[in-house]
Amino acid sequence: MAVKLKADKRENNTKSYIRGLREEGAIPAIVYGNGKEPISVAVDSVDLLKTVRDEGKNAVISLDIKGESVDVMLHDYQTDPLKASLVHADFYVVNMSEARNVEVPIQLEGEAPGSNEGGVLQQPLYDLEISAKPNDIPDQITVDVSKLEVGDSISVGDLPTDGAYEILTDADTTIATVTAPTAEIESDDTTTGDADDVEAIEEGSKNDKEE
Repeated sequence: MAVKLKADKRENNTKSYIRGLREEGAIPAIVYGNGKEPISVAVDSVDLLKTVRDEGKNAVISLDIKGESVDVMLHDYQTDPLKASLVHADFYVVNMSEARNVEVPIQLEGEAPGSNEGGVLQQPLYDLEISAKPNDIPDQITVDVSKLEVGDSISVGDLPTDGAYEILTDADTTIATVTAPTAEIESDDTTTGDADDVEAIEEGSKNDKEE
């Protein structure tokens, strides 16, 4: 079910007007896609951030524009690098019966037995590309690592699916693996000299050059 977000239609695009919007806690945004004429709007930046934090970046948003509800997804956004705040957003109008390609975060769960044996759990892949209808897009995809021993791994092809979405990421891509602990290299006194030997060799080399 789509979450609701209020948007005000804006006719003014001057720099002074946009600056005033941001000073009041709102940001400019554009609504477009799916054959709909682009609409310039303004949304409350705090409300938008809360929606994305609570519902995820792939949430379907019912944007209320002067009483008209438009189903959209957050397509892109821009932030102020100094203030770490939103400054602009793009909303894409979605067809609820049409599949879309999106990236969904991967969340590992469980404790890998191999980690208790000195192995290191690594996660090379953090997002999975899938194709799904807007209402079937999961907030995240959970991967159980509780059976991973040292040397074991889980690839994209190992993931079960319920048919609600299609996985587009290559099946051979590794999601999680437990690597063996790094072996310590032991010194061999019969082949490795001590510090005095090194100094002697360097001194001898120096004398040879002087001669």
